[in-house]
Amino acid sequence: MRSANAAVPRRGRRRFLLGGLAAGGLLLVGWGVAPPRQRLRGAASAPFPAGAVALNGWVAIAPDGGVSVVAARSEMGQGVHTALAMLVAEELDAPLAAVRIVAAPVDPIYANVALLPENLPFHPDDSGVLRDGARWLAAKVARELGIMFTGGSTSVKDGWRPLREAGAVARAMLVRAAAAHWHADPARLATADGAVRHPDGRTLAYGALAAAAAEAGRGIGAGDVTLKAPAAFRLIGRPLPRLDTPAKVDGGARFGIDARPAGLLYAALRMAPELGAAVAGYEADEVLALPGVVKVVDCAAALPARSGAGAGVAVIARTWWQARQAAAALPVRWRAGPHAGLSSAALFAQLGHALDAGAGHVYVETGAAPDVAGARTVRAEYRVPLLAHAAMEPVNCTAQVRDGKVRLWASTQVPSVAAEVAARVAGVARADVAVETMLLGGGFGRRLETDMVAQAVAIALHADGQPVQLVWTREDDTAHDVYRPMALARYAALLDADGGVLSWDATSAGAAIAHQYFPRNLGLPGAGPDKTTAEGAFDMQYAIPRRRIAHVTVDSPVPVGYWRSVGHSYNAFFKESFVDELAHAAGRDPVALRRALLAPYPRHLAVLDAALRLAGPAPAGRAHGVALHQSFGTVVAMVAEVAVEGTAIRVHRVACAVDCGLVVNPNIAAQQVESGVVFGLSAALAGEITLADGRVQQSNFGDYPVLRMNEAPLVETMFMPSAAPPEGMGEPAVPPVAPAVANAVFQLTGQRLRSLPLRLA
Repeated sequence: MRSANAAVPRRGRRRFLLGGLAAGGLLLVGWGVAPPRQRLRGAASAPFPAGAVALNGWVAIAPDGGVSVVAARSEMGQGVHTALAMLVAEELDAPLAAVRIVAAPVDPIYANVALLPENLPFHPDDSGVLRDGARWLAAKVARELGIMFTGGSTSVKDGWRPLREAGAVARAMLVRAAAAHWHADPARLATADGAVRHPDGRTLAYGALAAAAAEAGRGIGAGDVTLKAPAAFRLIGRPLPRLDTPAKVDGGARFGIDARPAGLLYAALRMAPELGAAVAGYEADEVLALPGVVKVVDCAAALPARSGAGAGVAVIARTWWQARQAAAALPVRWRAGPHAGLSSAALFAQLGHALDAGAGHVYVETGAAPDVAGARTVRAEYRVPLLAHAAMEPVNCTAQVRDGKVRLWASTQVPSVAAEVAARVAGVARADVAVETMLLGGGFGRRLETDMVAQAVAIALHADGQPVQLVWTREDDTAHDVYRPMALARYAALLDADGGVLSWDATSAGAAIAHQYFPRNLGLPGAGPDKTTAEGAFDMQYAIPRRRIAHVTVDSPVPVGYWRSVGHSYNAFFKESFVDELAHAAGRDPVALRRALLAPYPRHLAVLDAALRLAGPAPAGRAHGVALHQSFGTVVAMVAEVAVEGTAIRVHRVACAVDCGLVVNPNIAAQQVESGVVFGLSAALAGEITLADGRVQQSNFGDYPVLRMNEAPLVETMFMPSAAPPEGMGEPAVPPVAPAVANAVFQLTGQRLRSLPLRLA
């Protein structure tokens, strides 16, 4: 929605770029006017249990009525396996307790089609033929690329329609089979609790009908079924228990590090101590005589440029501890790279010089520069450091290369990309690679990378057909991550005499993740503007007459990658801190200023007011800090209740209001908010990766801490009622945390903290 007085953005450059992309796509692939490919039946056979009858590529029914559902997204603690199963069970009219999750094979029908459209550089207010056409074409490209990708808070958004269609088609097939058995009109039959019901009271269980349904319902497709209206939902919207909880409680859950194929060997690494260093030589004979040691392998050649892993030598042994001890004792000579003297201070200075030069890509520029008597300018500079992912499960991958075929057991967010990388390293065809996607003990974007896959396959090539499990130490992980980029931003705004915001100018500088990720993982060029650098800044929804938001891309010698909430993680800190600064400069209440700026946006205003009601007044000795941010389609307002004890910042409570469209499972969604708050608060209070002499200074949780249980705040969450399709939930609670806390600290101390992590002098 845009108010009648709002300025119309000038987006001519983006219109030209997207129009050219669309035209080029039509010429290149020649299918631009054809409908998108179906996502119901795949070429690969899903690993359904023996005896289960597949009704499509997503659903199979066993004779006992058990329902197998293919989960094409990785489960890394976010509850996606339960949420996706609920979509199928809802339309199938099957009990959720009857559903069993099956990992997806690598097949294009399981591609994440929502990801590319969601990453187009459109403002949420944009509408019309250009946006709709670009999104439609991007979805088609995503379907053709077939990349299985868990990220971008798109899992439920992407599965919302195809999984419901899969359940509805399976239900229609079962009804047709029952109608044939009873010689009845299918329109008169009903379904409930895993059975088809006749009007006279007879029932046929799905398990008894599955084989007949597979034959009788062959011609039924997604276009032949009508999906339920929200008013008819019986599962979606309910706080149902997670399907993965029992196995995680009794120890039955299998993560990547739990893979135990027969004949398993283990590998540990001796990794380069500084950025860009190379192996000059090593003395394998020094460790080959140690207990359990099998081989020593230089695996650096398998890695693409600027991967997190870098150069390294692996030791293969009978146990991981034997491998680790031998790797630590291995004499390795290192050759310094071009970044041996690199420091965090030098990197920030480089960003400052880039901002001084004034170049960059302008994402949004609206209105003309105001000329108002008595107006004054407010300026601020903000910075954020490199951040590691620090997932609880260490980086690992198990690989076997035997008889010209590769098998992977991997905690990965990108199984299709992992398969491509494994094929390249092993020199086999893509069809000769099988991937078993294991549970992930945290991902946060680190498992979007494939450096550990390339290493594991390169090592397995020397294992004489035996499987090898590669496990990094925590120190390896901390010092060889693909980090959240550091960023520097300069903000300026013009205030009128009454404290109204007349103009808003924001320019940031930092690395573009896509420029590194695409070449090293997908073999595609990384060039042009990267929307993630400015997301949360150019697409903000505050009504300001004149806005200019730009980003200067500065190539980073440090490997950078996607980190939970990506660019929103720092742009929200910049933006929401600056709103508070403007309120203070204008002598206005920060909430009152936000309300004024949100006047054309009732959805956002309602979320803000809901969070404030939930928070109530701050207790004595504490202060409330407010932040509101939209990311991944979801609006989150957050009120942080903070106390300061000496120089220590303590967050006691966080009240969150969330508008994420229809909530599939309120329990899981609330857990995601709580997780996001804890993840964001860890970074806000302590997260920082620094470099000196080309080396990462942090090594483990002792110097790169995450929030401990006794430090975690009470998190209270309320969801706004909505019948709109679901939006993202995995990441939107992360961005508002840091600014909400920083704004509360200012209320308590008068100190404006413009750098993360937040530290009081």
